[in-house]
Amino acid sequence: MTTAHVTSKDGSTIAVDTVGQGPAVILVGGAFNDRSTVAATAAALAPHFTAVTYDRRGRVESTDKAVEAGLGFRVQNEIDDVAAVIEHVGGHAALFGHSSGAILCLEAALHGLPVDAVAGYEPPYRADPDLPHSGRDFLDRITAFAENGDREGAASLFLSEAMGVPPEGLEGMKQGPGWDFLLDKALTLPYDVTLSQPWELADRERLATLSLPVLAVYGDRTFPMLRAGTEMVAEAVPGARLVVLPGEDHGVLAHPEALEPSLREFFGG
Repeated sequence: MTTAHVTSKDGSTIAVDTVGQGPAVILVGGAFNDRSTVAATAAALAPHFTAVTYDRRGRVESTDKAVEAGLGFRVQNEIDDVAAVIEHVGGHAALFGHSSGAILCLEAALHGLPVDAVAGYEPPYRADPDLPHSGRDFLDRITAFAENGDREGAASLFLSEAMGVPPEGLEGMKQGPGWDFLLDKALTLPYDVTLSQPWELADRERLATLSLPVLAVYGDRTFPMLRAGTEMVAEAVPGARLVVLPGEDHGVLAHPEALEPSLREFFGG
């Protein structure tokens, strides 16, 4: 594996790991994720592809010049980061995204980046108006926590309102060994919320303009909202394929052996 630091359009530095050889596939994690959380999936793909992972801006080794300058959490900056990583690996690539990372990959394609194909696992679009969702002020509240440097406030709000973790479950998480890992990424959560826009129905018409191969995947043990969002992508994008993984939920990145066969077949490895 090799590690590089590439420069995005606004001067932010993005940490990138590359392993394997073959056609490039860039893997993008969702909320609370960094390049370590998709590393096992990258390793599973490495015998067939050049598997590329990176820290999204503001996480671990990647900087965020825009937020440092008080310019806010603009999704365009994350799209520019994807563009910089694509350029680093040769000028075009396929993309795989998990959760909000899946939406970021679709946005990259919608913005005309040189993307060969997109596979997305459980993009958290709001696709069913009858399912529970966060209020319109959710983004404002979580952004206020992030701008004030309140990691625990941002993480707690996201977990309770966006993910539905009950109070007793949240308290248990705070006492667990993974809490510090979550806090480390908490100040970047406005990016994930902006991508997902949980208070607005997903824009099917925009997705319908995509003309590249798209694979939409969910696990049959996941939340109804995530299933609905994934099925919506498969229905909206012309020619998109839908795969349902038995026995899996939103934590599929811990089981790369469940995900790898579908990705390898789709990306042509």
